[in-house]
Amino acid sequence: MDDGREAETNLRGVSVVVLPLPAFGHLNQLLHLARLLSTRGVAVHYAGSATHNRQVRDRASGWRPDATIHFHDFPLPPFASPEPDPRAAVKFPAHLQPAFDAAVHLRHPLAALLRSLAAPSRRVVLIHDSAMSFAAALAASLPGVEAFSFHSVSAFAVLLYLWESCGKQLEDLVVGKLNLAVVTNDGCFTDEFLGFLQSQHQMTGADSGRLLNTCRSIEGPFIDLLKEEPRWREQKTFAVGPLNQTVVADDGTSCRHECLEWLDQQPPSSVVYVSFGTTSSLSDEQVAELAAGLQASGQRFIWVLRDADRADIYADEGISDHASGDKQLPNYDKAVHRTGRVVRGWAPQLDILAHRSTGGFMSHCGWNSCMESLSMGVPILAWPMHSDQPRNTLLVTHILGTGVLVRDWAKRNELTPAMAIRDSILRLMISEEGKDVQRRANAVGQAVRKAMAEGGSSKADLDAFIAYITS
Repeated sequence: MDDGREAETNLRGVSVVVLPLPAFGHLNQLLHLARLLSTRGVAVHYAGSATHNRQVRDRASGWRPDATIHFHDFPLPPFASPEPDPRAAVKFPAHLQPAFDAAVHLRHPLAALLRSLAAPSRRVVLIHDSAMSFAAALAASLPGVEAFSFHSVSAFAVLLYLWESCGKQLEDLVVGKLNLAVVTNDGCFTDEFLGFLQSQHQMTGADSGRLLNTCRSIEGPFIDLLKEEPRWREQKTFAVGPLNQTVVADDGTSCRHECLEWLDQQPPSSVVYVSFGTTSSLSDEQVAELAAGLQASGQRFIWVLRDADRADIYADEGISDHASGDKQLPNYDKAVHRTGRVVRGWAPQLDILAHRSTGGFMSHCGWNSCMESLSMGVPILAWPMHSDQPRNTLLVTHILGTGVLVRDWAKRNELTPAMAIRDSILRLMISEEGKDVQRRANAVGQAVRKAMAEGGSSKADLDAFIAYITS
């Protein structure tokens, strides 16, 4: 950190500590929040295991987080890091559960960090993932430390979870007919993770407030309803999203990913970007159907073909195996070289979504991916896999009208055939309905970017949060 920024931080006398859940979609969102706070002169400390801190730094795109954020590598007890199981009946990444369980042991080093910061700081603010709420109870036991819960999912999803827990119906929430079957937890989580989540959420009462990675332009009514919930009324709520950068500039360096060079040569809005995030894996049979569907559509595409992250992505460092997609579709690249590119490994998602040639995003509808796509005005081909994704799909397709369904949640246990995949792509890319979806996505993108600009709702909420913690 440079001397000018350090001096400003010392004047404010406020230290912020962020504590993510050790899964990349959570690590990434809190890193972006840390970036936003650090640019406003707040001293920010990012706490986690050495493995997960390394992971989020390695995947940071277009900036050096070490230059503005203090990372703290905490020891964890050994945890298993098995490969994901693409054939599991429930697609939730159960293979990450050992890392989640181990993360609870961060309590003691986190307490030590908070105590060390409390002495020289006028105020210490702990922002913890809502699934790491043991930290709220810890903060409440320490003088001069105040905690805020960070929700990494949509306000719509959070509201549905709360309403379902007290017997309310989705029909009471939105106008129109929606498939109520998609809002149950069947198929979304393992019983083990639900137990873990419930044990954590019981401790959120110790928080002073909550932060949401969303904005009023897309979720205003749901944010307002959340504020009226009994568990939320006494706590401050700030909607500060999107946390990802909304303007992605080409830095002109020679280290651009090769897929971006290929995108440069394609017509505007002509390419479908296909990626199912870091926690979902497809069976070999489903991979083959997807490959055939993409090819049959005749549309240009970039497909990130990789298995889900392991709990420790460095466990087999230097070993090329199925986890990187190397053994899947060995001859496919040559067959589609005129229209498509297959990326086996990590891809710069935000750069791809921001590119003028990208016209659609086939996605699992994880909230991080949804916010990145919505902020760039890119419509979504929705294929939910687990967790909050079916609820996010409802928001994107039925409420915002910025997406087209690839596979209905009710058919989650069935193989999605190539022709259904082809038809959904053509629906978005060349039909009149698709043009309407693209127009709405573009309008939503403008509204989301405006929310983060001067005078926007998210900018105002971020300002209010910073004013509160520095007052």
